[in-house]
Amino acid sequence: MSNDSLRLPGSGLTIAADSWGDETGAPVLLLHGGGQTRHAWKGTGEALAVEGYHAVSIDLRGHGESGWADDGDYSHRAFVADLREVLSHLGEPASLVGASLGGMVSLLALAEPEPPLARALVLVDVVPRIDPAGAERIGAFMRARPDGFASLDEAAQAVADYVPGRPRPSDTSGLQKNLREGDDGRWRWHWDPAFLGSFGRFDPTEREADLVEAARRLTLPTLVVRGGLSDVVSEEGVQEFLALVPQAEYVNVADASHMVAGDRNDAFTRAVVSFLTRVAPPSR
Repeated sequence: MSNDSLRLPGSGLTIAADSWGDETGAPVLLLHGGGQTRHAWKGTGEALAVEGYHAVSIDLRGHGESGWADDGDYSHRAFVADLREVLSHLGEPASLVGASLGGMVSLLALAEPEPPLARALVLVDVVPRIDPAGAERIGAFMRARPDGFASLDEAAQAVADYVPGRPRPSDTSGLQKNLREGDDGRWRWHWDPAFLGSFGRFDPTEREADLVEAARRLTLPTLVVRGGLSDVVSEEGVQEFLALVPQAEYVNVADASHMVAGDRNDAFTRAVVSFLTRVAPPSR
């Protein structure tokens, strides 16, 4: 299924997006994790379109083809402001599907005094309390190669080493959507280097407290999808979230790591589609 490329207004910068499905369908906004791009959601976007939704996957600020923050502001507050602008532009109550950082941003946006238009929330391997060791492993991977890679094949090997359970693709051309080639011929991940420096300054205890408070305010239908092999979100962390949000539902995707949609896209997408068609049908 083909998709359309969009440019949407963020908070002082432009947000790049892809969309699938008829624009008259109910919108589902897909937000990727830190260091990823909108292309992580291709399979899910196509499946949602088949069900009658208008799926929109965005590049977060500083990622992919979205604008970089001139002032280096990659705080949660800045991401939330972008999300609220995008939701306002859509003009319809949207269901939010957020992985990792995208899930945190979605949850925090829903806690705003004047909440954005939303019908349902899907949190993908993210809850208020995350495992510091797992989070640090992600950070270490993102910081590991500031000078980039000599080839796409070298980048593919780095990903294979980081996610050993996922088969290494024989065709590395798909990686071009997640990397950019510099004037020096080297390939670097498609995010603003300032993102890592800005994000690393946040106090994890304060972030957890903000997310807990946001969870307490949730009233809309919510689904948590955890990767059964995740080293970022534990079963205990999920249960704590479910105690805060009594109406929330929970799906554990076996044999998936923190990168649930990438590891087991079919199982993940089935869970999301089943939930959304029940609590936020595609027809308006």
